Amino acid sequence: MARTPYERGEGTAVSLFWRIFSLNATGLVVAAALLLGPVTVSTPVRQGEAVVVLGGLVLLLAANAVVLRVGLVPLQRLGRAMAAADLLRPGVRAPVSGPAETAQLITTYNTMLDRLEAERATGAAHALSAQERERHRIARELHDEVGQTLTAVLLQLKRVADRAPEELREEVGQAQEATRAGLDEIRRIARRLRPGVLEELGLPSALRSLAGEFTTHGLTVRHHVGGDLPRLTEESELVLYRVAQEGLTNTARHSGADHAEVRLQPVAGGVELLVRDNGTGLGGAPEGAGMQGMRERALLVGAVFSVGSGPGRGTDVRLRIPVAQGVR
Repeated sequence: MARTPYERGEGTAVSLFWRIFSLNATGLVVAAALLLGPVTVSTPVRQGEAVVVLGGLVLLLAANAVVLRVGLVPLQRLGRAMAAADLLRPGVRAPVSGPAETAQLITTYNTMLDRLEAERATGAAHALSAQERERHRIARELHDEVGQTLTAVLLQLKRVADRAPEELREEVGQAQEATRAGLDEIRRIARRLRPGVLEELGLPSALRSLAGEFTTHGLTVRHHVGGDLPRLTEESELVLYRVAQEGLTNTARHSGADHAEVRLQPVAGGVELLVRDNGTGLGGAPEGAGMQGMRERALLVGAVFSVGSGPGRGTDVRLRIPVAQGVR
């Protein structure tokens, strides 16, 4: 971040203390000069003399008010910036201005924000990396242990069905169907936890598979992947996939939409992911853990994340990754 003139020692800003002191000293010096000079105040006070005294008092109070107002405006801006600060929306800084003490305070606050954002990004990277490792472990255990166990149960039920009397075969068949449905659900959960398609076939195929997975009887998801996409790092591809997955999950659970689309295309300086639906929209609801998770993932690859209303109605989730951050 560029250093301010105050930080470089080039500024000529007068401190708030000296501004107020100089103003008050000027008023006192003028008052002392009037007392020691030929100007006198009669008893009782004449109207002209009262006007002069009151006029001087008004001028002194007005000058004090102006100095304090000008000096405190940067502090008021700093207070608003502190109240609106959000580490998930980095880069917003309070403008450095005002007297020397105020400029130093604002500069220190901006430096603190730089440090906090860097520490949060580092911590989020470690946390999300640990989360992905845990996802892979759980997916592997679901597939290798629970999945194999259910497969064995399904085979055993088939042998039981072949030997069961006629009056029990229907119940055994129902148990087979329930076991088969549970096995399919376990596999579906494992695929969501560990996107094997992404690792084996790449991001376009993974998004195509994701769109098909969320296409149900009440929701149709279309996908489009533009050509000439820049080559992305594995981390960037994983962030794009997880944001698309979370966006479609929110669409399926909360939006009431019947149509959605996932679009990945090259844009000036990078690539952009768009998840759009025709649901009920945001509706002023506060952001949940899923939305905050998408913002944190965007920070890991230097991406710009935004959520807004779609055309007409619905919700648009956008993630733009700069080429400088995504290219190998």
